[in-house]
Amino acid sequence: MTALTPASAPAPRPIRTAATLVVLRDGSEGLEALMLRRAEKANDQNSGASVFPGGVLDAHDRHLHLLCAGLDDATASARLAVPEGGLDFYAAAIRECFEEAGLLFANDAQDQPVRLVDLPSGDLAAMRDAAEQGTDALLAMCGQRGWRLAGDRVVYFGHWLTPPGMPRRFDTRFFVALMPAGQEVRPDGRETVEHMWLRPADALDPARGLKLMNVTRRVLQQLDAFNRADEFMAHARQLREIPLNMPRLADGPEGRRAVNIEEPAYDEIGLLDPEGCGDARYALEAGLVTRLSDRVIRVVGSAGDNSYLVGGSEGWASIGSAPLDDALRAAAPGSVRWTVTAQSDWPGDVLDLGGATLRMLKRSDAAPSFLLVEERMLFTAPEVTTTGTNDAIAWIAPSQGFIHRPRAASHADAAGAPAYRR
Repeated sequence: MTALTPASAPAPRPIRTAATLVVLRDGSEGLEALMLRRAEKANDQNSGASVFPGGVLDAHDRHLHLLCAGLDDATASARLAVPEGGLDFYAAAIRECFEEAGLLFANDAQDQPVRLVDLPSGDLAAMRDAAEQGTDALLAMCGQRGWRLAGDRVVYFGHWLTPPGMPRRFDTRFFVALMPAGQEVRPDGRETVEHMWLRPADALDPARGLKLMNVTRRVLQQLDAFNRADEFMAHARQLREIPLNMPRLADGPEGRRAVNIEEPAYDEIGLLDPEGCGDARYALEAGLVTRLSDRVIRVVGSAGDNSYLVGGSEGWASIGSAPLDDALRAAAPGSVRWTVTAQSDWPGDVLDLGGATLRMLKRSDAAPSFLLVEERMLFTAPEVTTTGTNDAIAWIAPSQGFIHRPRAASHADAAGAPAYRR
């Protein structure tokens, strides 16, 4: 079994900016999230999926800035860490939620939350029809009634980018808000055909059979760590730095899927397949041979231990506990002349392979590690994950598991993500 680095990259796909609004309430058994089922459509990766209200930004969303109360563009942009136009995302999230679910986060002329249930049904239908015609129609509609969009009731909490290699890519900001009083959820019947209020655990339950996109599943897992809607709102408000989450596509025993940032294979997939061809692996099966670079090949043994072949113009060296057998020799592009062990004795602790330099790094309390100087890759035991501030090391190649960047903690911990319930 051989994993190959993609030979050619696909043409770059355009990335569209989008906004999603997660609406929460407290049910009899705790926090519930509003889920909408999208209509079945051909050539739509979201067809039939259960999603949160949201959609792409409209070029005219900036016109809604005049209607936004409690938040200006400078504050919104600082929150989203963009130079300008941050309020566009808030406005788009509110607009899309009204178009798709019939919920409008707005205040009236007395600065009180708008109660849509008090409007004649014909008026509400006309308002939604007008909103679907475009942002300018929503602007005129709110202006006539003296309403202003309640940007301060919408809280930013997440940033997701569709993986490279997907048919359509979206750079999406995620917001959360509490279900407004005096309003009812009414799917538009075209983009969305059904709505559900579900506890996150119920939405995630395979027995329910919901079609969930990877990002929807991850947000539901995040919500599931909280018991009440106001608890998650408080959590979202106190977030200071919100990292970009970009899953990566990879192949494995369960077929091609998205690999999230905290998974062990994430760093390696980014190195081997930055364009998202999906040829990298998320599982290391026995016998798998992976070309990590021109100088490095990894072979997974029957017990899950890694052996590495490191080579240059003078030949190849093997690193690992496995004996140098025929299978390991067959994986090498050239002659394997050296077997690297803790007892290796090199002049100056350096082995020159011809354009590939191995340096032995000795420790008094553990077996030595080996540094491939040209690629700043450290071959070491599986429990070693950090290198402090050593700039000479860019990659850790453990005796078990995937290669990864040095880190003081896991990606999830570094991102400040709450623990997920499994």
